Amino acid sequence: MALGGFANRVTHVDLSKGEVKYEGIPEDWARKYIGARGLGVRYLLENGPKVDPLSPDNLLCFMNGPLTGSEANMSGRMAIVTKSPLTGTVTDSHHGGWSAARLRWAGFDGLIFKGKAAKPVYAYVHDEKVEILDAAEVWGKGVHDTVKYFRQKYGEKDLSVIAIGQGGEHLVKFACWMNEDDRASGRGGTGCVGGSKNLKAIVIKAEKKMVKAANRDAWKPAHERALKVIMAEENITSPRKGGLSVYGTNVLMNITSNMGALPTRNSMLTSFGSDAEKISGEFVKQNILVEDPTCHACPVACKKEVEIKEGPWKGLRMESVEYEPAWSVGANLGNNDVNTVAKMIDLCNDFGLDAIEIGHPLSVWMEATEKNWTNGSGPLKWGDIHAMTEAVRKIAFRDGFGNVLADGANAAAKHFGHPEIAMTSKGQGIPAYDPRGMKGMGLGYATSNRGACHLRAYVAAAELGVMPFGSLKVDPLAWKGKGELVKVFQDIHAFSDSMDLCKFSAFAMGTDEYAQQYSAMTGVPFTTEDVLKAGERIYNLERYYNNQAGVGKGSDTLPERFTKEASTMPGSKGHVCELDSMLEEYYKARGWDNGVVPESKLKELGIL
Repeated sequence: MALGGFANRVTHVDLSKGEVKYEGIPEDWARKYIGARGLGVRYLLENGPKVDPLSPDNLLCFMNGPLTGSEANMSGRMAIVTKSPLTGTVTDSHHGGWSAARLRWAGFDGLIFKGKAAKPVYAYVHDEKVEILDAAEVWGKGVHDTVKYFRQKYGEKDLSVIAIGQGGEHLVKFACWMNEDDRASGRGGTGCVGGSKNLKAIVIKAEKKMVKAANRDAWKPAHERALKVIMAEENITSPRKGGLSVYGTNVLMNITSNMGALPTRNSMLTSFGSDAEKISGEFVKQNILVEDPTCHACPVACKKEVEIKEGPWKGLRMESVEYEPAWSVGANLGNNDVNTVAKMIDLCNDFGLDAIEIGHPLSVWMEATEKNWTNGSGPLKWGDIHAMTEAVRKIAFRDGFGNVLADGANAAAKHFGHPEIAMTSKGQGIPAYDPRGMKGMGLGYATSNRGACHLRAYVAAAELGVMPFGSLKVDPLAWKGKGELVKVFQDIHAFSDSMDLCKFSAFAMGTDEYAQQYSAMTGVPFTTEDVLKAGERIYNLERYYNNQAGVGKGSDTLPERFTKEASTMPGSKGHVCELDSMLEEYYKARGWDNGVVPESKLKELGIL
């Protein structure tokens, strides 16, 4: 293949047969779908969209992009792509750290697993080869002990371990893969798919071999420009100065709560009031922060390692009290105890559970308790720190009522006889932005190809006014114009996820910086228009996959709580999310028919 940046080597593993094959990447696919997210979805489409997510026939792809393993800033990301057992849609979930770079340094652009091993196994990746080895020693262990085991076995130097915990082994539908203890490919149940294949871990051993750009003369100014905008004090990425670097993602907790855009107590409220401060990034920094770790080639260091100094979890040291998980097990559960927030996130990391999704079945249970709908399941009260912590364990092991909760919020709400109290779209729980207070995010949730998601279109950047150099600020309570805006964000993020750059790069970089880096690395001339077209192609490819999988017209929805029950809290009081009006705008911008991609659009984009 002529494109720079790629190793042009993907490992295909048939776990049922124990076969390992190495193949190149079809160049046409690499040019059209860029890498990582886009390329992974293309492999999934080739495999067939109607596959049962937990059958041996489903693919589980660990994919890099063309910038992975290079000196490109914020390029330490890996995409895990599969068909989701939680949503029945395509899903991709990304993690940071060092595993993506090491996979590339080991000589690979991706690992693709099919089939089911007869007994638990792990993949050992090193020196341009992949071995499938017995995982009996670590099956049944949590992520932390699994990582410790492999560090003792292979040495900690130059080693990355991506693993599932007991949640994946017990097929919790929102189980995830964890990288290097605490970096999650959190959403969509990718770890559940790993468990269904008896695949416990990916262990990568590789020395640093920085990938060189095809056009070195063009790379130097492109790289320097990207670094300059990241470092700029006007942007929240500015190291040790910008809010993202100083406080981490949890800098948003007080902001969204004050806006009336923080879903609280299963979204019955839109603000956590004064309690938001007690679980905020500012509170974390002042009281429990001990270190600011970072990822490969990233000067921002948004991760925040904490240590609990008092109470029942005293001595716990973990990473990281991120905004979304802190909301999920904090405001969403009526829990204002930051130590318990940290403990629950750490349990999710160790069990290998999506720390955003975990709060949804629990908050459904809490609302059902408040309204006397428990249907014989016993109570779970708002803010009961010991009971909610124990509930995480029960979910991971499918113990007792945890067996129902392990299938997600929709299953829990159905059990209670009130499906309307599941705050989900396409089966996946919403993240930490209430659509009544940030309406573009509501449209983003509904039209996300992987179920409710803030990262498919981070319109919050515009609604909060944290775009690069303050370039765009829109009214979060206005719905007009959000259809086109969401489409543009979705297309840009589809491209950056396929390079694969951290989503936070979008707080500093724009399409110019993306195009220049991609062009210099691959040697392919690329413009800002090409970035948008490639992103549009990837987004439509995903939607086409979903349509073929049976996710058809009328599937882009939100719970009626957001569209019919007005906010009662300051900042968004009296507002609902005008989803239908925004969808009309959005489908016009996309050229879709009520959520379905027409054949003409697929041909226009070169998908068919």
